[in-house]
Amino acid sequence: MTFGTQYLLHSDSARRIYEGIEGLPVIDYHCHLDQNKIASNAQFSDIGELWLAGDHYKWRAMRMCGVEERLITGDAPWREKFMAYAAVMPRLAGNPVYDWTHLELARVYGIGEPLSAKTAQDIYERANQKSVDVASLLKQFRVQFVATTDDPADDLAAHGRYGDTVVAPTFRPDKLYVPDEAYLAKLGAAAGVRIQTLDDLLEALTHRLDFFLTKGCRVSDHSFLRFPARYADAREAKALFAKRGALSAQEQDAFFGFLLEWLAREYAKRGMLMQLHFSVMRNCNTRMYARCGADAGFDLPASEQSVEGLVRFLDRIADEERPETVLYTLSDGNLPALAAATGAFRRVRMGAAWWFNDTVQGIRKNLRTIMEYAALGTHFGMLTDSRSFSSYVRFEFFRRILADELGALVGEGRCDLSTAISLAQRVSYYNIKEALGL
Repeated sequence: MTFGTQYLLHSDSARRIYEGIEGLPVIDYHCHLDQNKIASNAQFSDIGELWLAGDHYKWRAMRMCGVEERLITGDAPWREKFMAYAAVMPRLAGNPVYDWTHLELARVYGIGEPLSAKTAQDIYERANQKSVDVASLLKQFRVQFVATTDDPADDLAAHGRYGDTVVAPTFRPDKLYVPDEAYLAKLGAAAGVRIQTLDDLLEALTHRLDFFLTKGCRVSDHSFLRFPARYADAREAKALFAKRGALSAQEQDAFFGFLLEWLAREYAKRGMLMQLHFSVMRNCNTRMYARCGADAGFDLPASEQSVEGLVRFLDRIADEERPETVLYTLSDGNLPALAAATGAFRRVRMGAAWWFNDTVQGIRKNLRTIMEYAALGTHFGMLTDSRSFSSYVRFEFFRRILADELGALVGEGRCDLSTAISLAQRVSYYNIKEALGL
């Protein structure tokens, strides 16, 4: 398994398109990497640690194949965890984790053999002969820009330039949807504002937004189940904030609506992108959530996002007041309608196939839908959405699928090769570079 020139590319046109994008730098405009590990240039002497310390994609794969939790998030040694992971790998053929794992073996470690219980010991020993660190991985994958995911109260001390890579924060205010006093105190301390009223909260958020900008922030992000059913106006929002801690579900939803709309306009004033991730159910397995915590593999796609709900939000903000807005859905059943909505409002576009949809067929569906219902040439391309530093192989995975889809258009006589190559370059790199002002 060498993942050579033929991998995922089914025509000469696809291969020529891929050659035109293969060497482009990487702009990872949404991820969950630890900026402190970048700042300290964390070392990975054990492949088990690099792969299994925080990658919930791999954790889910192990659980699905019956591996006990001690060997996933428990206290077992890295070698035992690696052996358990290797043993289930043959069962995962066709799952993107299988592709990514073998791409990581090939690209990071130069190992082309299939991973299994039979080959695990040899691969483990060979991989651990190579010293791997964060800086070498970022350099190998030509990572130009990393946008980590950060709370408005975070100090951002570790953000900056490291070698050829700029590490910038992303403004992620999800904890404000249902604010509690402990969090408001933390946010107020960071902003230098005592938060007692809604005006205090908005003042604190204004200070933090401006501080994020000084650290290179160009992107915001929100993740939620569905768009609000109702939007409180300023007067009602002040009353709702005053009775925080005793809000009904409907009142919480209305306050969330007010905050989402207010933040959108603030992002637009600062030239920031607004990313909206929706149709996700969080922490579904309550017992395992209590044991392992958040972001451990217990989130799931929710039902389809109501297009009417999306339209209500977009329609509340005039085109000239709206930030560049990127939509990601975890349930892609109504992807055509969501993509079509981007044609009714300016500065709105569909994002990459997200999370559970980040598969060969999921990416193909996402690209084909955007082609047919929107404009592929405006797409911002791939991002890792990952906590693993070896996950940059996913850019190759995406670019190969993109090249193959465009190669099919060329083969059908629907697009000439030069146009396809130019479009692939825009999607893979230049669109997001331009949007972020890099």
